[in-house]
Amino acid sequence: MRHFYRSQLALADVLAAADQFFPHVGLAQQTTAPKTRTYSGPLGTLKLSVKAEGGHYTFVQAETDQMGESRMDRNVKRFFVGLHRTEDPSHMLTPNY
Repeated sequence: MRHFYRSQLALADVLAAADQFFPHVGLAQQTTAPKTRTYSGPLGTLKLSVKAEGGHYTFVQAETDQMGESRMDRNVKRFFVGLHRTEDPSHMLTPNY
């Protein structure tokens, strides 16, 4: 699965958040490059990349080796929610019925 998120955080801040988040869900960091990270573990493999987009946005792309809605994909979505909360701590998530 491929997921993406547009963040207002700097590239280095997004990568630092990923380095903190993914080891807590059981993934070990395999490779480190200036704008990419690769994590792997019992849940599978995750390739995370960031790039500057549109001036003040950071485009975050996460690609997993899992099919469908796996635990890995749910953790990627949780990571994106964490990024959003870092950007805007006062934002309250509301259900859309």
